[in-house]
This record gives sequence, structure tokens and C-alpha cells, in this order.
Amino acid sequence: MTELCDAGKQLYAAALRTGHVMRSDTTEAPCLLDLALLQPDPDDADRLRPVPPTAALSQRLHPLEREIQERRALAVELTETFEPFLTISAQQRPATHAITVHEGKDRINSAIELAIAESKFEILTVQPGGGRDEHTLIKAVQMGREFTSRGIRMRTLYQHTARHSHGTLAYAEAFKQGKVEIRTLEELIERLMVFDRAVAFIPAREDHEAALEIRHAGLVEYLAKVFEQLWHRAVPLLEEAPYAPPTDGITGVQRSIARLLVEGHVDEAIARRLGMNVRTCRAHIAKLAAALGSGSRAQLGFLIARSGLLEAAAPTTKKRDEL
Repeated sequence: MTELCDAGKQLYAAALRTGHVMRSDTTEAPCLLDLALLQPDPDDADRLRPVPPTAALSQRLHPLEREIQERRALAVELTETFEPFLTISAQQRPATHAITVHEGKDRINSAIELAIAESKFEILTVQPGGGRDEHTLIKAVQMGREFTSRGIRMRTLYQHTARHSHGTLAYAEAFKQGKVEIRTLEELIERLMVFDRAVAFIPAREDHEAALEIRHAGLVEYLAKVFEQLWHRAVPLLEEAPYAPPTDGITGVQRSIARLLVEGHVDEAIARRLGMNVRTCRAHIAKLAAALGSGSRAQLGFLIARSGLLEAAAPTTKKRDEL
């Protein structure tokens, strides 16, 4: 349906006041003719008369009212169709599915939004990877303010690589006095969300196009305990960097990469576990190889093992575990 443009509103009002407008005046307001709000003047071909607004309104309301009546009839028909099933359902005890599979991001997000709306006191989230994009952070700020206003405590775990994101740091700074807390770890498990220790969400596929909604009390409590273990080992985002200072030109993150290389992980897996992109990971590997004087990937693993590099990192790890 064509909308009544601003120029058309002014010209229609003028036509109602004077009883007519010149046909040439409608050039800038074609919507009046499209909506049939003007009709030819039988006494003067150059003039147009306004259609009374009551008649125009009735003409446009009629199809809407007919559509409403049709939809009401459809609603009655659907209710009558489902009434026998509703009767059966009412006689049964309501079932709560322990595990529900959601496929597609729209369904996943809808389920999470419902869990957020039902939350009363606590939200726990694990977010592997580096810093978030601007759109995600803006949404996170809005949600954080909503949680704070509702008295909900929210704790989020990121990976250390998020410390290089100015947006993530600004987000943490905005809520440092509130109930939104952020800590980081070098490595994290996959994504995890726990709401009020009653419902949890975890990925069901690597492409994150499917998720499991878990309402089994034992499983949810187990996942909450996993979160607490990680939380106690993590470092608040706004505190000093958790990596040990460089030793012999090798940084803490490069020592972490060295450990994963020795364990046999490929570049993509290492990048994923440390929350960085593959290009950054390979740049660190190249620097590590240069520092150890390695000429090949096979030699690099041998030199890492012989250098005592991993043993040097052990005290730092142990200290973090004892937090």
C-alpha cells in the first residue's frame, strides 16, 4: 500500500479547506493520485476535488477488517484442531527434556535469549578465541547493563589473546565496579554458557550450527564445577599480563606454542587452542625457530625438547594452578 507522502499530506489538507486543488499541483505529490484521495472536478478539467477523509478511511480499513476476520476464523479453526491434543497433554505430567538439540543460529540464539530472560542471579560463560568484534561488544555492553540492573552476576572467561583487544579491555573497564567480571586463561575448553545452575549450552558441532541445551541437574552442576575450576586458575583481565617475561628471546606465548608443538598439534589446532589466528601462530613459530636456530619443523621439535624450554615454563604453570 502506498504511503501518504509529506507533500501529499499538505496538499490534501489544502484541498479539504478550499474544496479543490489544481491538477498541476499534484506533480510533487503523486501519492494522492495513487491513493485515490483526489478525483476529477466535473466542472473543470484542470481541477481536482478531495475525496472526503471518512470515505477514504473506510475504503482502506475494509480490506484490513476482512483480513482480521479471516485470521480470527483461522485461529478458531486451529484451536478446534488442537483441542483434543491439548486435553491429552493436560492429563500428562509436563516433561522437561534433559537434552535438547538446537540446529541453526536463529534457534540457538532464541533458546539462549529465553534462558537469559529467565535468569535471576547468575550467568557463567566461556568464550574461547581472541577479542570480539565491535558489534558483539556493543551487544555485550547492552546485555551487561541489563544484567546489572536485574542484580545478576555475570562471569566470563576469555583467552589471554583477548588482552590485545582494545574493545574488550574497554568493555571490562566499563563494568569493573559492577557484577560483570572477566578473567582470562591461556587455553580454554569449547564455548559454554550456564544460567542459574539450571540450564547450560554447549556446541554440538565444530561449525557452531548446532548446540545442546542441557537441563539435566547433574550435568549442569558438573559443567558449573568445570567453570569454577577454570575461573580459579584464571587471571582478571584488568590485572597484569599473565605470561612470564621473555627468556632468551622467547616469550610466554611462544613457550605455550612450543609445548603444543611437542605434543604433536598442527598449526590450526594450536591457533584454535590459544585463541589466535593461524597467521599469528605461524609468525610465533617462525620466531621460535629463529631463536632456537632451527632449520626445519622436525628439528624444531628436537631443539625444543633439548633446550629445557618447557621445564622453564613449569613453575609458572604450577603457580597459576595453585591460585
